Amino acid sequence: MKTWKSAERRIAAILGGERVPVSGRGRGDAPDIEHPVLSVEVKSRSKIPGWIEDALEQAESSSRDGRTPAAVLHPDGGRYADALVVCRLSHFAQLVGALEFVEFLEAKKESPEPDKT
Repeated sequence: MKTWKSAERRIAAILGGERVPVSGRGRGDAPDIEHPVLSVEVKSRSKIPGWIEDALEQAESSSRDGRTPAAVLHPDGGRYADALVVCRLSHFAQLVGALEFVEFLEAKKESPEPDKT
């Protein structure tokens, strides 16, 4: 099996999604992973640039009290809202899981209780 296919499958499992097969889809037609709240594109490379790893390690070193370490990558002169956020997949999966749980609880509050009579 190709390395990128394996990466897509494993990442889909970690995030609670399902890999979308490439056959029959063009670039941008569908995400690599079908997920209820995310649109995921997986890029597998032999190595992540060192400066990105360094930035994330710096965030990890300063993280306290269960806070999620993240590095924000902002190009000089670019819009701040368009900056990229990098964190470990394990931390991201925890955040997404917490978000889905909060949405579940909110939906449960909004739906009326069934009549028990």
